[in-house]
Amino acid sequence: MARAGWHVLPNCANTFMYIGINAQLMEGILEIDAKDRQILRALQKDGRLTNLDLAAQVNLSPSPCLRRVRLLEEAGVISGYTAVVDPRAVGLKVTAFIRITLARHNRAAVTRFEARVQDIDEVLDCHLLTGEADYLLRVVVPDLDAYEVFVRTRLHEIEGVASITTSLVYGAVKASKALPV
Repeated sequence: MARAGWHVLPNCANTFMYIGINAQLMEGILEIDAKDRQILRALQKDGRLTNLDLAAQVNLSPSPCLRRVRLLEEAGVISGYTAVVDPRAVGLKVTAFIRITLARHNRAAVTRFEARVQDIDEVLDCHLLTGEADYLLRVVVPDLDAYEVFVRTRLHEIEGVASITTSLVYGAVKASKALPV
């Protein structure tokens, strides 16, 4: 777990303190300090920042800044970097929120549905819900004709789906990818 130049001291069971950095791993969860939050906010705004530019923004020298970023990555706080693509620019003009209710809630039905949804590219998000519906999907397609084909050939084909309720998006008031850290 220790890297070159770092000293790892066991505190309690499954708890480690990285000397020289103000973060702790506590039972597998990274405790994030104010400087880490500054780093996260900056990287959420621009994931392509160089370490030098990031260090300047958060008022750190480059080496400690890079160590903090790497620790955040290793702990899974930063899980990756990606390009944000405008769906309309690539022809995906229709966004739909789809509420799915399953006919049965046994392990086989749930596993089957969740496995099938993982393989459908048009499904951007799938959330497990409380309340009337079991799942909420966010789907993008080129147009309404494509949406109809999607429902008929992708969703209706999943065994165990009892109902499908759709709300089409006609505008977005806020669509942030940044978490409030």
